[in-house]
Amino acid sequence: MMFKLLTSLVTLAAVLNGVSGAATPDSSRVLCPDGRNFASNAACCALFPLREDLQRNLFDGGQCNEEAHESLRLTFHDAIAISPALEAKGVFGGGGADGSIAIFSHIETNFHPNIGLDDIVEKQRPFLERHNVGVADFIQFAGALGASNCPGAPQLAAFVGRKDATRPAPDGLVPEPFHTPDQIFDRLADASNGEFDPILTVWLLTAHTVAAADDVDPTIPGSPFDSTPSQFDSQFFVETQLRGTLFPGDGPNKGEVLSPLRGEMRLQSDFAIARDSRTACEWQSFVNNQTKVHDMFQFVFHDLSILGQNIDDLVDCTEVIPVPRPLAGRTHFPAGMSIRDIEQACQETPFPTLPTDPGPKTVVPPVRS
Repeated sequence: MMFKLLTSLVTLAAVLNGVSGAATPDSSRVLCPDGRNFASNAACCALFPLREDLQRNLFDGGQCNEEAHESLRLTFHDAIAISPALEAKGVFGGGGADGSIAIFSHIETNFHPNIGLDDIVEKQRPFLERHNVGVADFIQFAGALGASNCPGAPQLAAFVGRKDATRPAPDGLVPEPFHTPDQIFDRLADASNGEFDPILTVWLLTAHTVAAADDVDPTIPGSPFDSTPSQFDSQFFVETQLRGTLFPGDGPNKGEVLSPLRGEMRLQSDFAIARDSRTACEWQSFVNNQTKVHDMFQFVFHDLSILGQNIDDLVDCTEVIPVPRPLAGRTHFPAGMSIRDIEQACQETPFPTLPTDPGPKTVVPPVRS
């Protein structure tokens, strides 16, 4: 009996260790210097204390908070700043996911599409300074970790070994919310050597399900793009197709169009891509399809996070990113709305049947730190 009890306690301890990020040793894993965590590669060990520090002191104990949202946003703004087309003309085209937005923050956060990102860059800086992790690796890791706090999110890729920037990226490489679909599609295709086509652009925009705007309308900072900004769900793809009736602040502002809900910001670029003939059906296909929301963003983030880097030089440390909690809610029409409020642009398939939330018409509160 005592032997069985001892075996059960050992098994329980192993399970608890697994939950906390540790793992039982085997011949393919190394014990990290902290004496608690095992990793498939010693290069990943530095990420365990960084993970604990970020979760405790930036992400409010592992919440899908404003800093988690902004950390994910920063991954895109750093990585997309690369242009093979400029390089072909003999002009430096940026280094992609090379940390330049933080290394040269006094330059790059003054670029118009990066306005407001100085806040998260400076909030992250103390963590960067007290951990032995490269700037480029840090930015992508922090974004992937922040996203892991949002129920429904995928476990995003985490690599180490990127080369940090030695000079700032040029201005003009980050898409703006007032850009046309053609401008955005062309920019993303250039950055990715053609991989990010219009369809994959939609996949990248899945990140807007946990996003908010501070500076499109400065009178209403923290305005979410959908009514569930702390959940990585498909509400964004529903609500961008609802008929706009109001501006949530003092709009119209540049890059903003009419929103269907009080408190919710709608970007001109999201509105246009949701209705563009090249992307409308792909956009609609995400509605009430959590598996697609999860899998497609996981796929596209992997490639975004290594733009400008040689994957053969990198070590995969995705194991350090926690597996996010599953989504608990359901895709729905916000209270007071129905299929009659949808401006359907996809003519190939019917719009999914969804329930309407009960109660008074939805008002979306701002995202706060």
